[in-house]
Amino acid sequence: MALSMLAHRDEVGLKDGLLLVGGQWRASGDGVTWTHRHPATREEIGRFAVATAEDVDAAVKAARKAFDEGPWPRSTVGERVRVMHRFSALLREHSDELLSLLALDNGVPKTFGNIYAASVTVAADVFDHHAGWIDKAGGETFPGYQGGDKLAVTFREPIGVVAAILPWNAPFLLFAQKLGPALAAGCTVVLKPSEYASFSVLRLVELLLEAGLPEGVVNVVTGPGDPTGEALITHPLVDKVSFTGSRAVGKRIVEASAGTLKRVSMELGGKSPAIVFADAEVPLAAATAMGTVTMGLSGQACIAQTRALVHRDVYDEFITVAQGVAGYMAYGDPFDPAVLASPLINERQLDRVLGYIQKGQEEGARLVQGGNRLEGDLGNGNFVAATLFADVDNKMTIAQEEIFGPVLAVVPFSDEDEAIRLANDTQYGLGAGVYTKEVQRAFRVSKRLRAGSIGINGFQVEPHMPFGGYQQSGIGREGGRSAYEAYTELKSVMMPLTEAMM
Repeated sequence: MALSMLAHRDEVGLKDGLLLVGGQWRASGDGVTWTHRHPATREEIGRFAVATAEDVDAAVKAARKAFDEGPWPRSTVGERVRVMHRFSALLREHSDELLSLLALDNGVPKTFGNIYAASVTVAADVFDHHAGWIDKAGGETFPGYQGGDKLAVTFREPIGVVAAILPWNAPFLLFAQKLGPALAAGCTVVLKPSEYASFSVLRLVELLLEAGLPEGVVNVVTGPGDPTGEALITHPLVDKVSFTGSRAVGKRIVEASAGTLKRVSMELGGKSPAIVFADAEVPLAAATAMGTVTMGLSGQACIAQTRALVHRDVYDEFITVAQGVAGYMAYGDPFDPAVLASPLINERQLDRVLGYIQKGQEEGARLVQGGNRLEGDLGNGNFVAATLFADVDNKMTIAQEEIFGPVLAVVPFSDEDEAIRLANDTQYGLGAGVYTKEVQRAFRVSKRLRAGSIGINGFQVEPHMPFGGYQQSGIGREGGRSAYEAYTELKSVMMPLTEAMM
């Protein structure tokens, strides 16, 4: 029997999505809607409003008014902290409901929500963490450089209106990593979720309002990049754009920001290496690397370790274990606890991944496992089997370009210097993994890698750690104090304390 999501949709009680402008939920100005098709079945699941340029203008002006005239930027520390902690509590309370909505959005298995980085819990922790910065991220006092009795201090003030643009693959974490520090700093926000994961984000916003956030502080415009996203990133009243997504869109945002010199934070993907030395726990390394490109999101994650650089002495063992992990993946109904991996998000991505697999074979890589679209009962969905390539040259297309699918490319190396050279031979620099039992080597290699986040013998997202990349993996960091400060402007104030100095 062919897979269907309709019963799950009806059980969840999915409702059509609306725009949120100045505290009011409403349809788009021209009544146009987006029909969401589930990636596992291509069935119509629901509809939501597509914001026009005029709708975006209204949302930005509502955020501008809330910033210039509203209570949130001028609220006390206690008021802001209480709202953010109430929201964290509501997230934990509604975790199962939110995971069900996400499964209807992007087809990610509900069981994957038990993994911390993909969970509702991590979003709650991020909000709790940033609530803690509200009374701590103050300014400084400086002694008079030229002498004399004077007061020189700095203040941190909210940056203004933020355009927060989310991807579809990790909306809980990215919602929190953008709105957590923005709201903690006192900013107002116009939020655009991905058109492929809007229903779960709309529910997050409902809970945020329930927590007591004032009207107009967060506004939501749903829809695709054209017209909705383009209208948002080019709006002159937006002070900062925070974006997670593709390099192509990231470059367009940089271009659009030039006119008004908007502040920009972006995370734009990666081609992260997993460096496996001969003394490593090879089964752990192989399971981790293959797992990041198969389990849960099926490799549709920016931080996935999609290149495995493996020492020749343990190369065959690594391939054997990775092949076993790939063959273990189970696909199907995301509400089924036995299902471990998701479909690709849409038909365009399905064709793109299959094209990369074909390219890998044409360029001479050895296909060990997978490489095919799943058929039978899953034939209506966008499923691709977990794919393993061996004997990959680091110059091959599948080793250089972000595939965003369940494909692991394994490249052999002979010594430490070669491993580092191969790891850094990329336009990206988001993350990396180092697998070794030698502590000195682990830190020595980590220091030489051109990447923003390094995992030693594993990888984990932490809500209080900076996350972001080098080179074309983006600009800025999310998480920790650096993220909070990225939503503030630094102001210097100087005053003589005696009349003689005036």
